Amino acid sequence: QVQLVESGGGLVQPGGSLRLSCVASGFTFSQYTMSWYRQAPGKGRELVASISIYGGTTNGAGSVKGRFTISRDNAKNTVYLQMNSLKPEDSGVYSCNAFRATTLSNYWGQGTQVTVSS
Repeated sequence: QVQLVESGGGLVQPGGSLRLSCVASGFTFSQYTMSWYRQAPGKGRELVASISIYGGTTNGAGSVKGRFTISRDNAKNTVYLQMNSLKPEDSGVYSCNAFRATTLSNYWGQGTQVTVSS
């Protein structure tokens, strides 16, 4: 059974930091590109960052460049999103995604809420 379980969200003041984690199970984690997406109320889902099976990273939302860092630990089947200098516009539900191009396998977690507010 495939599972992606996110954690680490919460309420933080502007300028603060959070570290999100996503633990995967039920598939071969090291063979999947892992991504974080976010969705703010009333808006569509947007890609925040991705990390390939080789460790190469891509930032999706230009607004997070220099503030957010994605990483993975294949030994722990976990992908992380370190978020620094958080802004109110970073608020939303952050979801973990696993994608394998060769099989078009695509899995989603249920998401974790991040709220940036004073």
